[in-house]
Amino acid sequence: MKEPKPFGVNELREMFLSFFESKGHLRLPSFSLVPQNDASLLLINSGMAPMKPWFTGEQEPPRRRVTTCQKCIRTGDIENIGKTARHGTYFEMLGNFSFGDYFKREAIHWSWEFLTSPEWVGLDPERLYPSVYLEDDEAFAIWRDEIGIPAQRIFKFGKADNFWEHGSGPCGPCSEIYYDRGEQWGCGKPECTVGCDCDRYIEVWNNVFSQFDNDGEGNYTELKQKNIDTGMGLERLACVCQNVASLFDVDTVMNITNKVSQLTGAHYGESQQRDVSLRVITDHIRSATFMICDGVLPSNEGRGYVLRRLLRRAARHGKLLGVNEPFLYQVCETVIRENEGHYPELRERQDYITKVIRVEEENFAKTIDGGLRIFNDMLAAHQGKTVFSGEDAFKLYDTYGFPIDLTMEMVAEQGMEVDQEGFRSLMEEQRQRARKAREALGDLGWAGVEFGKDVPETQFCGYDHVKVEDAKIVALVVENQQAEEIMPGVEAILVLDKTPFYAEMGGQVA
Repeated sequence: MKEPKPFGVNELREMFLSFFESKGHLRLPSFSLVPQNDASLLLINSGMAPMKPWFTGEQEPPRRRVTTCQKCIRTGDIENIGKTARHGTYFEMLGNFSFGDYFKREAIHWSWEFLTSPEWVGLDPERLYPSVYLEDDEAFAIWRDEIGIPAQRIFKFGKADNFWEHGSGPCGPCSEIYYDRGEQWGCGKPECTVGCDCDRYIEVWNNVFSQFDNDGEGNYTELKQKNIDTGMGLERLACVCQNVASLFDVDTVMNITNKVSQLTGAHYGESQQRDVSLRVITDHIRSATFMICDGVLPSNEGRGYVLRRLLRRAARHGKLLGVNEPFLYQVCETVIRENEGHYPELRERQDYITKVIRVEEENFAKTIDGGLRIFNDMLAAHQGKTVFSGEDAFKLYDTYGFPIDLTMEMVAEQGMEVDQEGFRSLMEEQRQRARKAREALGDLGWAGVEFGKDVPETQFCGYDHVKVEDAKIVALVVENQQAEEIMPGVEAILVLDKTPFYAEMGGQVA
């Protein structure tokens, strides 16, 4: 079998976008990680997520053919990050999209051309295996009769594997392409083949044929506008091309790990425990850098809490590697250097990103040592038990700023589990208290933000003037936290030193 060409991450990204530009697609920059007008998501988690209005027909796309490399964050399995080399919170999704233009034939032909043509990635066709939905005879025929794949090399799978749907709405069958990495990556079982859970056959491309509308009751009707939504993980393709074990071993990511090693003195391969910590720090600082660049700030709610969890978990793993002062902010330069070619805004906002991370590290550093001491005392009180109390987990969160998944991770290392129900109950009680406090303040509920003595009280001058020309912004508030800068597309509150607007209370609208 022919070995792949060892293309780098940045080469593959540019190659993919250029290929689909040559097929008449409009290249768009990555959308922000912060969803726009979509309350169903905290953070963008797929290539098509920012384009939902174009798929549903609510909005007109800029062109019927579009290609992107989309930044994505997924934190559903954050507790597994680091423990295995398969999981990561940040990744980039390569995609080509058709909104009522081309359909299965072109999508399949172009995916095969990009992967196998010597002009492009040039993978060995004998190592590639397509799969189709078991009832999709059209896609099967295209692979067999037009691409020339023997029928026995085309795998038919059921709904669980090859039919994309998410509740009601547009859905359809999909066709994936698997790459055979070779026997050395396999499980050794005689029946090992495409679809096996081992690392031998890795899915690199997914063509989703959005052709049906699901009414939510399992009834499907043909869509008037058939769409193509294809996705390919950039880091996963790089794993194949560079013939490395995981996303942590591809060139750009390994360069970040090398920087972490330089700062911590820990090196990959020294021990399983150190490898876990290095992977956690590498993954989380990538995610944090891109999130902050897109305007997310650490907080105790929503996407800001996702960011806080990532940074504090990474800081704790720094402690495990013997680092007792802030260091994550120093890794930003490497993350930016590895990605600025495609994301120039990283370099433009470098000082801001670095400052946000350093401040969060310094704030957590004030409580982490005390929290760890209290945690050890709590462990002693739980001697012989298998469940760590929700009350103690809440105290670590409320007093020492330990996110619950950080406590769960530390507890699991001791062979115990957290009483999550008890923790959630106390969290809900706290939310109710906070909600009542905000209601008592009316629309000034955000006034609970700690501004400090340097921010003057706003002077109301509406009795004398209906317009003020020399007002100054004295503070910014993003997600109930004071901020120093606002990124584009982020909702924020501006606090002025003087204003003619009367605050909305007592029925009077400002």
